[in-house]
Amino acid sequence: MRKILFSAALVLAAAPALADQTEGLILAFDRQAHTIVLTDHSVWQLPSDMAIPADLGQGDRIYIDFTSDGDNGVQAVTLLERLAVAMPLGADGGS
Repeated sequence: MRKILFSAALVLAAAPALADQTEGLILAFDRQAHTIVLTDHSVWQLPSDMAIPADLGQGDRIYIDFTSDGDNGVQAVTLLERLAVAMPLGADGGS
């Protein structure tokens, strides 16, 4: 019985991280801390060596690809891509 429990524990511990993704609008971006807050109030810690567009900022729509550790949360952000640039304040969007 102990061998079975030990084997099951090993399998669970060796389970691969799951890839996941999200997208949203940037509410706040702290370039120094490498932290992005989306409008849904989720906070994303970016790796310090990740390439980030120089003009990334509030209101931009972004796509984030990350690895998840199941119910334990995010392991690492692996990709950040800007999908749309925010419109400047006072711009009317036109049509």
